[in-house]
Amino acid sequence: GPCRPLFLFCLDLGGPPWGPPPHTTTRVVSSEEAPAASGETTPTASSEATPVASDKAVPTASGEAAPAASEEAASTESSRTVRDTTAEVEAASREREREQLLPKLDVYFPEGRLDLRLSRMIKNAFFEGQVQYDFVDGDISAFLRYRYYGANRVYQLTVFDAVEFENLEDLDNDFERTRGGLFLIQWPHDYSHRTFLLTEIDQFSSSKEEFQFVNDTTNTFVRAGFQRGTPNDSRSNAIVGETRARVENLFTSFRKIGPRGFGFTTALTYSFDFLGADFHYAKLEFEMLKRFELPGRLFAVARAGGGTFVYKEEVFDDPDVPDDDRFSIPRTELLRVGGRERLKGVDFSERGTEALLGSVEVFVPWFENETRRALGLDWENFYWIGYAGVGTVGFDTEVYTDWDQYFPDVGIGFEASFRLKEFEIFVNGIVAESLQNSTGLETSFSLKSYH
Repeated sequence: GPCRPLFLFCLDLGGPPWGPPPHTTTRVVSSEEAPAASGETTPTASSEATPVASDKAVPTASGEAAPAASEEAASTESSRTVRDTTAEVEAASREREREQLLPKLDVYFPEGRLDLRLSRMIKNAFFEGQVQYDFVDGDISAFLRYRYYGANRVYQLTVFDAVEFENLEDLDNDFERTRGGLFLIQWPHDYSHRTFLLTEIDQFSSSKEEFQFVNDTTNTFVRAGFQRGTPNDSRSNAIVGETRARVENLFTSFRKIGPRGFGFTTALTYSFDFLGADFHYAKLEFEMLKRFELPGRLFAVARAGGGTFVYKEEVFDDPDVPDDDRFSIPRTELLRVGGRERLKGVDFSERGTEALLGSVEVFVPWFENETRRALGLDWENFYWIGYAGVGTVGFDTEVYTDWDQYFPDVGIGFEASFRLKEFEIFVNGIVAESLQNSTGLETSFSLKSYH
């Protein structure tokens, strides 16, 4: 099969909307500015103002009060200090507002995809608008998110609309459309442990004949999940929370996992076919990650994950109906084992109702945490990576015991980072191939920048 290169370029303009600008140093923060994500109140200017000279009398050694050298001079100095402090607060506030309004832009090549996000933090509320557009296929998705950070919980409301077309080479106007909304509640127990509860409604429509089963149908489901690990892990967050529009990571060396190098995520999803809904299933998913320190500064990251539909209804037993449409499950909810975040040498189209996979990435540092000048850039880390994985996916539990249904794959890659002004750039790539039912080499390459 053909080698399919994948080049990903991410340009992140501006830091997180709830933090101060990386290049701005402020001694005083206005109470009108955004608080931290934990919901704590930011100190006001009055509580953090620089102390000024006192105009009160200074006691002498004998205990008698001595007059100040010049009360007028002290008063003038006090006024000047307050004006300077106020100016600093206003300047910091204007700079912070500019930083918060800067967009986050991701550009993907050679797919020709663009991802644009505009976000703003106002006190305890976070607003974000997102648009994704594929210039090759014409796919377009739009998201609008509102998130509120309470004292003990985080609430998120999202509405979305996504339209996908056939590949450009097919030259037709068939499309699939998904639109809906979700409400997510998160209970942080501490920094590394949190519980999730999600309710989502998806409306499907399509002009494709093979998608008539899901045409003009609604999928309504609830999801309960638990996560142990960093709250910034997009892969784990997709299991317990919102599954769309996340950043896909190729490797794990620069990814925070959890306390003592161990992370665990699980979620149970239940879809019901009443209140106007059309699907009925229950899905259980999990993922585990563990980092192992090896001799000679080497380290490895092992992953195990998968899922199963503990309940599903078969609605068609016609052999002419594809397996994807035999059950009361939308295709978007089926399990996969291939792709950038899973088995890197397996085609992404493999999916089913039963899935299990495992992989190991061994990182061999060429150099790390030091600066080396090359190609006009200051490189800080470089790792050679050996990769191996195996997994299975299908529509029956027999895939777990039939070795012929497993897809082993191997690959070799690299990951490096360098700094360019205030940006930190991560570059990685891999060439992998499945050792069974191979369709050829799968090549992935990505370049991501963080402000």
